[in-house]
Amino acid sequence: MTRDDVQEAGSQVSGGIDPREPGLDEAAAEAARLRPEIERHNRLYHVEDSPEISDSAYDALFRRLQALEAAHPSLVTPDSPTQRVGADPLESLPAVEHAASMLSLDSARDVAEVRRFDERLRKALGDGDIRYILEPKLDGASLELVYVNGVLDRAVTRGNGRVGEGVTENVRTIPTVPLRLRQVERPAPPLLSVRGEAMMYLSDFEALNRRRIEAGDPPYQNPRNATSGALRQLDSRIAASRPLTVLAYDIMAVEGTVFETDSEGVAALREWGLETPERVTVADTVDEIVAYHRAFAADRDSLDYEIDGVVVKLDAVAPRAVLGSTSHHPRWAIAFKFEPRKEVTRIDRIFVSVGRTGVLTPVALLRPVEVGGVTVSRASLHNRDELERKDVREGDLVRVQRAGDVIPQIVERIDEEARERGESFAMPGACPSCGTEPVEKGPFTICPNHFGCRAQLKGRITHFGARGALDIEGLGEETASLLVDEMLVRELADLFDLKEEDLVPLEGFAEVSARNLVGAIEERRHVELARFLVGLGIPEVGVAVARDLAMHFRGIEAMRAASPEALEEIHGVGGKMAAAITGFLGTPDVREALDRLLAKGFRFVVPEAPEVGDEGGWGGKRVVITGTLESFSRGELKKVLEGLGARVTGSVSGRTDYLVAGENPGTKLEKARRLGVEVLDEERLRERLAGKGSDAGVAPAPNAAVQ
Repeated sequence: MTRDDVQEAGSQVSGGIDPREPGLDEAAAEAARLRPEIERHNRLYHVEDSPEISDSAYDALFRRLQALEAAHPSLVTPDSPTQRVGADPLESLPAVEHAASMLSLDSARDVAEVRRFDERLRKALGDGDIRYILEPKLDGASLELVYVNGVLDRAVTRGNGRVGEGVTENVRTIPTVPLRLRQVERPAPPLLSVRGEAMMYLSDFEALNRRRIEAGDPPYQNPRNATSGALRQLDSRIAASRPLTVLAYDIMAVEGTVFETDSEGVAALREWGLETPERVTVADTVDEIVAYHRAFAADRDSLDYEIDGVVVKLDAVAPRAVLGSTSHHPRWAIAFKFEPRKEVTRIDRIFVSVGRTGVLTPVALLRPVEVGGVTVSRASLHNRDELERKDVREGDLVRVQRAGDVIPQIVERIDEEARERGESFAMPGACPSCGTEPVEKGPFTICPNHFGCRAQLKGRITHFGARGALDIEGLGEETASLLVDEMLVRELADLFDLKEEDLVPLEGFAEVSARNLVGAIEERRHVELARFLVGLGIPEVGVAVARDLAMHFRGIEAMRAASPEALEEIHGVGGKMAAAITGFLGTPDVREALDRLLAKGFRFVVPEAPEVGDEGGWGGKRVVITGTLESFSRGELKKVLEGLGARVTGSVSGRTDYLVAGENPGTKLEKARRLGVEVLDEERLRERLAGKGSDAGVAPAPNAAVQ
């Protein structure tokens, strides 16, 4: 568009819609010219910091497009720059499944750990060169962006790694996120899933806090929290007012094109118009990785954004499928963390906190000190042994750090020769919440009064209503504490007897909030079985295990009646976990409390059973997988076998039909041979799968690198 075009556009919009407004065809053509031009200037300004036109000229272009769309609403498209300004508030954020799992990263603190990581990869991949891609480990909020045919289709928070919250309307307001991918250098694929980090630059964050203070509002504590809060706003106009940016660093899934290396993928992201982190590079040796880490650490305090280390990833994509992933992190990537920031302060007091599982934890109350941009006023002393080992007392001067730049901890006591120390702190002889005599289990001190202790009950209620469990809106820590203190809830079952009139007199409640909480609790009588199992707080049972238990037993009573041996048949459940689950559910007070809870009339939603057949003779067969496989990750193979009707379990028994054994199979192979179980190596497994009469191929795992 020429300078004359810009001036003409400005004159057209200065007084609203021109009375000679073009017809639909002309308007459509003009809008089609304006959109990419506005996006180009938007990118030049926000991403490349090299604007070509003045703000007033840009505003003129933007207002002209607004005028055309106002005159002809059918011209509004999802990728129009006018859609960045915010939409009407949502009632809630939807749960959205990711295109590929968003795993976390294993971490290393020293060079020796990085060397061991490098040695493991070289041993697993054999001879040949190994190259790594290196990038800063950004300290923001992880986000998935999904483009369909080049247009932004959805944006999803990380959530539990499998399902997150849909925040598309909020992300549309972020200037550095293209609503339509650029296709000058490279055509857009039919589907593109990108992982990135939503964040605020420190200068923008400080300016935001200055504005809040001037307006009489409290400042935000740190950029990460401010970013997460902005992303989860129900009103995208609020998100639009926050100085958010997104740096894209990984392609999680893509259709229609293949990248041999991660660095090729990062180059493609730039070509498609996404902003990527600075100083992304490749390295061939651990020494080069260390030099990269050292350079970023030296510059850390002068950067305009928060980082807590650097990320080291295998650059080649194909070998990543060979290495696979654990349930938590990929085996081909690692975070090389910085040393945590440390400050000195004094312990004012030590008290004991009681958690929802009954563990009594000593906590140090500190004189507030800023550590890495966050004010720290308390730190956990973990347990009895840790307290004795560090020998910290009230009044001591201590050095404090944020572990992983997140959790405050006391590193050490600082000697003060001229100061007399206080008395050694001893764990109490009675639970500070209920007065019950505690018991010792290893280094931990535990209140055994699990269902009569008020502090534990508050924690159980909070956990029961948490997002990963029953997700009861409004049932947070403060409300749980209030309900217990007011004697309205003496056990979990009492939640389902609450009435609006019980809540209205309480501090912080009114008719609407009371009605909302009672309604939110009532809705959860109809709930996914897996969420209910998480909410019970069963030892060793997190989201993934709860999902597997729900899929396997398909009912709460079947699970309650299961023996440890039956539990061990579930893939991923070992002997220790099975004993913990049956031990908890078999405790008399737990049984009685669960009976009273189930009497409240729950209707459980169980996972849909996979459609299975008996192709290739797999139907009903019990299969155990062990060792490292070349062609599959364990999760992928489990899905394939279950789809063919097999039951994949976690331990070998006399009822096991096949043991699939990869490299380093361990004791399961010995046990299978002893019991006469048929063993399938990877070659025989592929033959059996190929002989089932249909395509059993499993695509390599997506290039799902993480931060």
